[in-house]
Amino acid sequence: MLFALLLTALPAAARELTVAQTAQMLAADVVILGEIHDNALHHEGQAALMAQLAPKVVVFEMLSPEMAARVNGADRRDIEALGAEIGWAEAGWPDIALYAPVFEALGDAVAVGAAAPREEVRAAFAEGAAAVFRPGAARFGLERDLPAAEQAMREQMQFEAHCEAMPLEMMGGMVEAQRLRDAAFSAATLEALEAHGGPVVVITGNGHARRDWGMPALLALAGPEASVYSVGFVEAPSAEDDPRFDMTIVTDPAPREDPCAAFIK
Repeated sequence: MLFALLLTALPAAARELTVAQTAQMLAADVVILGEIHDNALHHEGQAALMAQLAPKVVVFEMLSPEMAARVNGADRRDIEALGAEIGWAEAGWPDIALYAPVFEALGDAVAVGAAAPREEVRAAFAEGAAAVFRPGAARFGLERDLPAAEQAMREQMQFEAHCEAMPLEMMGGMVEAQRLRDAAFSAATLEALEAHGGPVVVITGNGHARRDWGMPALLALAGPEASVYSVGFVEAPSAEDDPRFDMTIVTDPAPREDPCAAFIK
């Protein structure tokens, strides 16, 4: 009999998942665990779910294939030493200590790095995601123009995420870079699923985990036979029925300075 799963790793926002949610998540071929990168509670929650899922593969947004290869061969008990060995800080991510629970929960699973090379991301900004991702662009819908309303919404979101410090007219390139990343993560996930079987867990930001236009939408196009379940870890005062995700887990916000303060005159 399947019992509800208690996320005991979230002391500030521990919640019991329903039996239905737990069953759907455990039955999925791919489970995408979203996050806000600098929130330690999100990584504790991801680790708690990984312990239940026992994935065969964990796909990381943060790792290149070369970094992931080093993770697979490394002693992960010293997280700072691991970060130095794989070049974590140079990749521009928050302190690797925040991710210690995730790397600990990795266990015997294979780590896969899905990060698109920076030069490809820059090229997507200038030339479009389809031009960079060829010849598989059509498989992930990259050759299609986004619906006008979605395009406008995504450009506005990128504008706000970049502190409105760059011209709004440049945000179309940011959207293309995001689409390239979604496709790269999705391709790596499907390759991992084919090579190792499921479940495959993906560690990524909430923007890539959202069902409407993130990885779940691209995976439905490119690998419709694979079942996908998306979990969003968000910060209060968000609602727990966020339609962007199959399951939403709300935690306390992480302490952080205003990232846009430097742009305020």
